[in-house]
Amino acid sequence: MMKRLLVSALFLTSVAVPLSGQGGRGARAVPAAGPPAPQLAFHIEEDFFKLPENIWPSEAVGVALNSKGHIFLLNRGNHPLLEFGTDGSFIASMGEGSTIFHAAHSVRFDAEDNMWLVDAGNNVVVKFTAKRRIVQALGRRLEPWVYMTHGIERAIPGPASFYQPTDTAVGPDGSTYITDGYGNSRVVKFTREGNLVKYWGDRGARPGQFNTPHSIVIDRNANLYVADRQNNRVQVFDTDGKFKQEWPLDGLAWSLCITPGPNQVIFVGSVGKVYKMGLDGKVLGTFGKLGRLPGWFDSIHAIACPDEKTVYVANEFSYRFDKVVLDQGAQPSSR
Repeated sequence: MMKRLLVSALFLTSVAVPLSGQGGRGARAVPAAGPPAPQLAFHIEEDFFKLPENIWPSEAVGVALNSKGHIFLLNRGNHPLLEFGTDGSFIASMGEGSTIFHAAHSVRFDAEDNMWLVDAGNNVVVKFTAKRRIVQALGRRLEPWVYMTHGIERAIPGPASFYQPTDTAVGPDGSTYITDGYGNSRVVKFTREGNLVKYWGDRGARPGQFNTPHSIVIDRNANLYVADRQNNRVQVFDTDGKFKQEWPLDGLAWSLCITPGPNQVIFVGSVGKVYKMGLDGKVLGTFGKLGRLPGWFDSIHAIACPDEKTVYVANEFSYRFDKVVLDQGAQPSSR
């Protein structure tokens, strides 16, 4: 069980260093249209997560797996972070009473099993070791006047400050990429040590612009994929912020996960639906339908995919986490 964490620990490693410049924008590159994507058959493992009787999740906002295959569920209730074993057995809860979870938004693990927590309410991204000790914090908590002054502009001063960040991805070299999503409409890059390198993006719908960059992942070849939620697309960049491609969707791009291994695929969580996509932007299939009953999905705030057949889904507004198993073939699901 994690002990109460002090807010002051968050701000010891805040950074404010010179900016190296924004990434360039490339020409619009859109994958060619193909035949309609198949509906993927699936089933949900009902009651997979064995919750104690005294714990009830609230808004389901994050899901991630560590190297042991343990599943971490992030919610906005009194027990913000819940850890489960590979069989769904409850292990521990963390974050009770901690201000770090003021408005929890996402949780991720890097290759070294460090845990990254994005707190959109405090405008910070916190790095924990595998033993849950804080070793780095990016961003800083903002005073109320900042929101009042810059609310209309949807931006804040200072390149190393965030305005409601949404997600993070860690590259092979330890560089950290943060979607500074609700307020600043950009991606921010930091070194392993927490020094600001650069940022790119502003509010808009052109290539390299964003309207709520909500999720981010990185592949084996160091390509970055950003869920540009309100623009209904995924954008692809290199690690210097150069635009490479965009993938238009027929729904909001809420969340992303990418499978491990040599042949990676991406799952995109939307509203009531999940897209399975190749790294070339081709839609390999979709599954799900809109609803709050078991077996249906609402706004998929976060998604995790330890392999190509298993997907964990955070249904934000039905306060529910699901383990989804894709069945063989591409026949329409009965759900």
